[in-house]
Amino acid sequence: MNPLTARSWSPYAVGAAIGVLSWFAFATADHPLGITTAFEYTSALVMKAVAPGWAAGHSYFQEESPKVDWEWMLVLGVFLGAVLSSRMSGDRERYWVPPLWETRFGSSRGKRILVAAVGGAVMLFGARLAGGCTSGHGISGNLQLAVSSIVFSAAFVVAGIITVFALYGKESRRHV
Repeated sequence: MNPLTARSWSPYAVGAAIGVLSWFAFATADHPLGITTAFEYTSALVMKAVAPGWAAGHSYFQEESPKVDWEWMLVLGVFLGAVLSSRMSGDRERYWVPPLWETRFGSSRGKRILVAAVGGAVMLFGARLAGGCTSGHGISGNLQLAVSSIVFSAAFVVAGIITVFALYGKESRRHV
């Protein structure tokens, strides 16, 4: 069987591959895996292009040098990998509004996209506030046995469970 066309992979194999990727990142870039810094840099580069005078006087640009770097390429790779995987495995459902969402909140595409965008922005804000995202803390930080990452990981699992039940209630149990 070709693993590239499989609908799912062994979590043990994927975990080992992510571990190897993390070691590679440390060995070659002396930096842990993470994605949210790329979004921070992208926002900063946009602001610098849109309002160069404001950016020139802002303290962020005195301390940071935003750029398109390997972390940005990781974001691109995750996106392209997900698209390629869904196409090759045939595991791409063709709907804008998932059935569970539609049952609970209605069939509005706009509402679904708005809530997803707001949720993403809140997650990004939280990740920057916490000093890392689920990949930064959940993978790289836990590999280093960082106490902050262990606490963060427990918190995001609990918050995810609470959020699912707050949004979907008992209905979420039937769709797991």
